[in-house]
Amino acid sequence: MTYHPQLKRTALVGAAIAAVSALTLTGCGGQQGATTLDKDAPVTITMWSGQTDEAQDLIEKLAAEFEDEHSNVTIELSAGASSTEQLLQKLSAGFAGNSYPDISYAFGAWASQLEASGRTLDITDKVNEPDVKWEEFSEAARKTVQPTGEKTIGFPAIVDNLSLIYNKTLFDKAGLDYPDENWSWDDFRDAAKTLTDPASNTYGYGYSVSGSEETTWQFWPHLWQNGGEILSDDQQTAAFDSEAGVEALTFLQDMAVTDKSVYLDQTDTKFGQLFASDRIGMITSGPWQLYDLVKAGTDYGVTVLPGTDGDHQTVSGPDIWALFDHKDANREYWSYEFVKWLTSAEQDVRWNVAIGNLPLRSSEVDSEEFAEQAAQYPGLEIMAANNENAQKARPTVPGYVNLSEAIGSAISQVLQGQSDPAEALKAAAEKANEKLGDSK
Repeated sequence: MTYHPQLKRTALVGAAIAAVSALTLTGCGGQQGATTLDKDAPVTITMWSGQTDEAQDLIEKLAAEFEDEHSNVTIELSAGASSTEQLLQKLSAGFAGNSYPDISYAFGAWASQLEASGRTLDITDKVNEPDVKWEEFSEAARKTVQPTGEKTIGFPAIVDNLSLIYNKTLFDKAGLDYPDENWSWDDFRDAAKTLTDPASNTYGYGYSVSGSEETTWQFWPHLWQNGGEILSDDQQTAAFDSEAGVEALTFLQDMAVTDKSVYLDQTDTKFGQLFASDRIGMITSGPWQLYDLVKAGTDYGVTVLPGTDGDHQTVSGPDIWALFDHKDANREYWSYEFVKWLTSAEQDVRWNVAIGNLPLRSSEVDSEEFAEQAAQYPGLEIMAANNENAQKARPTVPGYVNLSEAIGSAISQVLQGQSDPAEALKAAAEKANEKLGDSK
């Protein structure tokens, strides 16, 4: 069973974007290929999977199966780089030298930069065809492959989301009912206070204050549920310092500073370990957490995030299969056909579900393959259903990394009682706007 820890992935995304920020992704087109589609002509497409080990073995088997079904198609499949985070830099170099692939795995945070390269295909008309069943992907996943809303540059590859995980042992000890889909912010806060016991160093909730993306993306659902937005409508300036943002951060500050019911984790990882050992009552995390909890023998449950006014939005971290244009009708056609086939419900249960990720499509939740995984890792089915609450995507603008760092630092200061929510968010927005302006 292989999970993809969002904590690690988000850190790597930031490093990759920072490393390539000085590079120009645009460039002149390569040599013209087939101008008229011939579905029977021999064609070779290249794909960088970004995978290793079990995941790479599985995708190689699936590619070979597709080749068997389409004898004129050859798929040159490789990981593309020694690690996924290096793919963006390799793609950038490939754009400059006209040596980029037809298909590449990519972190969702790269989507805007990839579209801006002028090298991606626009498959909007194709994915709107009924047989694609585009609506089966979560809204956040769809938006990630449509970074500007003008083009669709690929298909979702991996989806995840944050759900509320609760420690049944501590809830039972405190005599509390378990959280459910009707929980409000007030229910959440009250339970955290009741679960907290200073004498035994037990906390009701755990939150990262490292200032990393882990700190930031834990906050976005509170902002969205309260009616706030990360960026302005034109994606040019920060909008999180709104009244909605201040209220959301004040709520977390009240829990952390006033109630002292929040374990403030400087490491991004210790809160999960303490939860597993019955020292924290609730955490917000994703499917990657379940393997460790099952291994530790923790008695846990999973539900959607606490909401406000019935809004239980969550945050998702979709990755994508990006499709690239080589001015060749045959390569374009078969690249699209392979990724459409790979991300179909029939194949995804043999790919994402088989390696322990959440299903890409809502229709897979009822599959036998997913039921087997959910039986082994209880709560996985609730996390899959929670994709319906992933209604908004994190921005993919080049300046997002700097924005995340600015607000992550502000959240950390506020939760540790070192700053006022309104003042901290205003200062963070000013820092973010400087970097957003630089990225234009």
